[in-house]
Amino acid sequence: MASRPGFAYDFPWAKMGKMKYAIYLPMVYRGLVSPENDDNDRWHFHMSMIVLARYVMAQFFISLSRIHAITEKTRIQRKGIEFKQVDREDHWDDYILLQYIVMSMVHFCPGLGFKNFPLFEKKGMWQLLLLHVGPTEYLYYWLHRLLHHHTLYSAYHSHHHASFVTEPITGSVHPFMEHIMYTANFAIPLLGTWMCNGASMAMFYVYLMGFDLLNAIGHCNFEFVPKFFAKFPGVKYLLYTPSYHSLHHSRVHTNFCLFMPIYDYAYGTMDKTSEDLYDKAIEGKASPKTTPDVVFMAHGTELLSMFHLPFAFRSFSSRPFTTDSWLLKMLWPLTLPAVVALRFLPGVKAFVSDKHRLKNMNIETWVTPAWGFQFFIRSEFKHINAKIERAILDADERGVKVLGLGALNKNEALNGGGAFFVQKHEKNLKNTKVVHGNTLTAAAIIDKIPENVKEIFLTGATSKLGRAIALYMATKKNCRVLMCTTSEERFETIKMECPEKFRHLLFRVNNAEEKVEITEENTT
Repeated sequence: MASRPGFAYDFPWAKMGKMKYAIYLPMVYRGLVSPENDDNDRWHFHMSMIVLARYVMAQFFISLSRIHAITEKTRIQRKGIEFKQVDREDHWDDYILLQYIVMSMVHFCPGLGFKNFPLFEKKGMWQLLLLHVGPTEYLYYWLHRLLHHHTLYSAYHSHHHASFVTEPITGSVHPFMEHIMYTANFAIPLLGTWMCNGASMAMFYVYLMGFDLLNAIGHCNFEFVPKFFAKFPGVKYLLYTPSYHSLHHSRVHTNFCLFMPIYDYAYGTMDKTSEDLYDKAIEGKASPKTTPDVVFMAHGTELLSMFHLPFAFRSFSSRPFTTDSWLLKMLWPLTLPAVVALRFLPGVKAFVSDKHRLKNMNIETWVTPAWGFQFFIRSEFKHINAKIERAILDADERGVKVLGLGALNKNEALNGGGAFFVQKHEKNLKNTKVVHGNTLTAAAIIDKIPENVKEIFLTGATSKLGRAIALYMATKKNCRVLMCTTSEERFETIKMECPEKFRHLLFRVNNAEEKVEITEENTT
């Protein structure tokens, strides 16, 4: 939100929630359900296709920008996306609704004649380009600079600049009043082309999709414009790059252009470090790839959980515990090809889902490419263990200090709680300690036990946690351990794991009362 929200800050449908999408219903009905009721130029059908294409393009760039294997090589800003930004940008698509409404109002305005467009008009494409390069780019530049005046900035534009690290959709996140200004400016090429008798339905596709494409490119937080293209004579004046616009968000008072830096060069607002940042970003030096200190190995749960991944659908990934969405359930058919692909395509390995930073510690979440049901199919054990093993070896090669096996990745039946990997690669793992939640909990408990204690009473003694504590206290602390369990068989199994010279320190007791008798006996 802006620091001091101004007049017409919120969209008219801000309080409608998901019901705002009902605005599209007449368009969908007349364009797709009942095409015989559409206009001669099939306005509703084409608007439906354009709206759908704009959402698809946005989703493509969201997914692309969140796949770490793609972005980490040429990342611009090292800082991650905060939850506040995710929530603030949740209504990124309001501009699509607004522009659909405005265009339709003009289309249906009596006596205006903004209708009955042919499918394509060649001369209109050139008119469209010239009207954008001239009036629209020029007016946007000065409007943008005006929005950076402290009055308008605090009332409106600071909402957009609250996103220091941008995502592809950040470019469309503005207050209502600001979008009204932009929509009026961006209408110039469309109305101008129509007034010059060059309008066609293709005009709307080309301009709106082209606009979204360039807007998304500029707000990606990784550089991907090829060096041979960016360095081609004259290109730097005609087309910006992600790193160029990134400087506007980090430095605020430079690089004001829409898509064409020529106006920044002309009026002296081009950031002098623009080319240097581009070179660093494209060479992977702006935000060098770092080795995580800690890796947590997760895996898929139920099939629909794949859509909660950050690079899947944005709305689902921002609400990880929501599973009852009707739209989410409609995506069921997409899960089956994903299961087959991740299971049988060669070269598939654990991938990075999230990156976080806790003070000076870099933490990453890696995902084993398997779903929960696969962990209960014995024939899948070898396949899953191979994926986990490769991830452990990759982590060790990169210098990861700790790798934690989460959930079913540490299943006893699968790999003995990870012991399979430790035993197999005990001499090969030079950097990485393989742990899981139980071992970490055991370490935390042991750390709280007084240093000079001679005896402990342990409940849950034959669980994974109890076993680890009992064996450690006996072998490392020379401490008597009273293991409270009714299962003599499980107690004996743990006792046999203990080196023979420490076995006399392990005792089985049935309840807390037996502790006193044994303590007195040992004391005597």
